[in-house]
Amino acid sequence: MIANILVAYDGSCQSQKAFDFGLNMAAKYKAALSVLSVARPAEPAVDVELQAALEHATDYFESRFAGMRAQAAAAGVQANFEVRVGHPAEQIVHLADERGVDAIVMGHRGESLLQKWLLGSVAKRVLSYAHCTVIVVRC
Repeated sequence: MIANILVAYDGSCQSQKAFDFGLNMAAKYKAALSVLSVARPAEPAVDVELQAALEHATDYFESRFAGMRAQAAAAGVQANFEVRVGHPAEQIVHLADERGVDAIVMGHRGESLLQKWLLGSVAKRVLSYAHCTVIVVRC
């Protein structure tokens, strides 16, 4: 049974499709929906940089979350939106463990070779380390 779904959202076309897929899934199964966005600071990061990255990312994603919250409410889905700082794959897997998520839904970029390599590595890491089902949505 699917009772708790996590969508990884980075603002891309693929992550918007992942949100739409996850929202439809949550509505169908009457599941709770968590949406996670991750800000990745420069390495090595210091506390001031981490705080600034989190504030900037929160402002950016909150503007996008407003419409997503409305979509979730219209679908009758209880949704939680969160922004964290760190490595995307680690944060996705960590939140999935924390919340006992049954499925992770995430996008996969493929517009350029660099994006394929970068996000492919995030998807691969999540697939490798997640304790639950992982659904990768492509455009």
